[in-house]
Amino acid sequence: MTSKTVASESRQTRRRLRACQECDLLVALPPLAPHQRAGCPRCGHTLSHRHYRPAERSLAFAISALIALAAALSFPFISFEARGVTNAIGVIDTAAGLIDFHAPIVGILVLVTIIVLPACYLLAVIWLHTGLLRRHPLPRSRPIARALAHLGPWMMADVFVIGALVSLIKIAGMASVDLGLSFWSFCIYALLLLLTTRSIDSDWMWFSIAGEPLAPEGCRVGRTAATQSLTGCPTCGLVNRLGHFGRGRCQRCSEPLRFRSPHSVQKTWALLAAALIFYIPANLYPIMTTTSLGNTTPSTIIGGVLLFVGHGDWPIALVIFTASVVVPIGKMLAMAWLCLTIKRGGNAAFKHKRQKLYRITEFIGRWSMIDVFVVSILVALVHAGSLLSITPGPAALAFAAVVIITMLAANSFDSRLIWDSRDMQPPMPASLKRQSPYSPVKEVDDA
Repeated sequence: MTSKTVASESRQTRRRLRACQECDLLVALPPLAPHQRAGCPRCGHTLSHRHYRPAERSLAFAISALIALAAALSFPFISFEARGVTNAIGVIDTAAGLIDFHAPIVGILVLVTIIVLPACYLLAVIWLHTGLLRRHPLPRSRPIARALAHLGPWMMADVFVIGALVSLIKIAGMASVDLGLSFWSFCIYALLLLLTTRSIDSDWMWFSIAGEPLAPEGCRVGRTAATQSLTGCPTCGLVNRLGHFGRGRCQRCSEPLRFRSPHSVQKTWALLAAALIFYIPANLYPIMTTTSLGNTTPSTIIGGVLLFVGHGDWPIALVIFTASVVVPIGKMLAMAWLCLTIKRGGNAAFKHKRQKLYRITEFIGRWSMIDVFVVSILVALVHAGSLLSITPGPAALAFAAVVIITMLAANSFDSRLIWDSRDMQPPMPASLKRQSPYSPVKEVDDA
């Protein structure tokens, strides 16, 4: 075998390597056809998902979502009539109402999560994919693409839609409610925003923007990246070799890199403790106060659930109870259990269970914002002085803090610790031993 042949084979085995972001296994991606995905053979995490015409697909969804958002901001969202008093609000009013009632932090949070961040995300998608369609990336494409990867969990337009539906049912018994054109536009916008996030082919996008340098020499698939002084970039996926201090930056997107998130478990414990502290006043104090004909009635989270139960609205009571009680408590208990069992190791089945629990916990966290959105809509819509009005209570800020802090706790937890053995050298799965280094991943056809 000539030296040229050896060098060529070496370059081939260093192409398209990925370190799984959930278990750190180093694998090589095979060529993917549209509608196929590559999954980690050890934990099942999706490493790459190929779409048909990814640039056109994402661009079409993003432009459509922006048009729907513009329509949602231009017309009345919801209007109501009660005892001769009428009122109509727009989407922006849901945040402005909280600011007017001395809850500026919650109001800004609502505005940012349903409008500002999604609009920035959509504009970034349009900017990036317009350049990719021209086969010449536009200026600042790398930092914009890097920012794109961090915005996803904090966009909550779909959660706001569910909150709006709950609000409608809550006031249906005290007023006549009409849905404006903005409501339907916002529903379409939320759906298109979700489709846009699902349409992003990150692997293809980064390759088109900046190419893909070869992985460092000496990489061996089927072993964890950390045992080889390697780590995968969580933003663009490129495998990088870290220096003696275990830190550096991705050579493709400049994302800061570490073998493991420093003090991951300690940070998670600290954030869980903070969330628990805020959860106490979130349940003890009223989340909103209703005034009807001069009579003031404060309502806690549990009180709101019982009110729906008393009116026979069991499905809505179940939604509120699940989002406001079960999810926050369950998330804190799940994250605490993961932190407690992180050093126990265990067999592959036990690690898979913990990994699935973490994925569920990370996914459901933002849905607890339903109660905050319900308050924002009702406060903006129902304000007729002593005749009929709803004002935010101190629990709204405390509960919003619980939601944000628990989301940060899930983000700070490094799930790769679940798969680390004591010597940091987990055995190569038998399925990988029988495969060549060029295709050690599962391919699933989604068509």
